[in-house]
Amino acid sequence: MTTSALITMVLVQGTVIFVTAYFFRKVLKAPLREEPDSYSENDELER
Repeated sequence: MTTSALITMVLVQGTVIFVTAYFFRKVLKAPLREEPDSYSENDELER
């Protein structure tokens, strides 16, 4: 493996790990939403 290939591989893997960790942390830090009691409360139109 050439040096440039090794550098590219390490940079790409580092970028993927960073982006994955960033969004995973963002999901975990998101405020909890109130869930509706039933699906009928979620409907826009009355049935």
